[in-house]
Amino acid sequence: MTYKITEYFSDTKESIERDATKEELAAFKTREAKYKALDLAKEEKALAKAALLEKLGITEDEAKLLLG
Repeated sequence: MTYKITEYFSDTKESIERDATKEELAAFKTREAKYKALDLAKEEKALAKAALLEKLGITEDEAKLLLG
């Protein structure tokens, strides 16, 4: 799969499209993996929170009242 980079030059109002370099592709994949890991962590936290609320037999609003 080829990734394309579009560069825009505001002073000349020109743009070029080119293939991504190996370094750009590696940086993109690193960022992508980081954001996927963050999404998984958020999802795990939400599932743990829901499980705890269910175990306690209270709603999220009730938990907020108790804590706030």
